[in-house]
Amino acid sequence: MTPGDIVLIELPQVAGGPPKLRPALVLSLLPGPYQNVLICGVSTQMHPVADWDETLSTTDADFRTFGLHRESSIRLSYLYAADQVEIRGVIGRIDSSRLSRLLHRLAEHLVA
Repeated sequence: MTPGDIVLIELPQVAGGPPKLRPALVLSLLPGPYQNVLICGVSTQMHPVADWDETLSTTDADFRTFGLHRESSIRLSYLYAADQVEIRGVIGRIDSSRLSRLLHRLAEHLVA
C-alpha cells in the first residue's frame, strides 16, 4: 500500500451510526512504530467544496484506474488515521500528479 492507492475500509459515518465499508484515498504512511496510514474518504455524494475536494469523474481518462463504479469526490476534509489492518484491500489508484495536487492543497489549508 502506497500513497495514491484507493482502498476499502470501514469508516465511521459523519452523522453517526455504524461504520460502513467505503473507498478512501491513502495520502501518506505515517511515521512511528504504529504503521498508521493517513487516509481521506471518497464519497459518491457530489457536493465538492471548491479548492478543497476533488471530483473523480467517469470522463477522466484514468477513471478505470480508480477502481470506482461511479463519479465520486475525494473529501480532503474527512481525514482518518487508520491502522493498516483496518484496510480491506486496494481497489485502484490515482495518478501521481493528482496526488501531488491534493497533498499541496491539504498542506495549504493546514498552514493557513
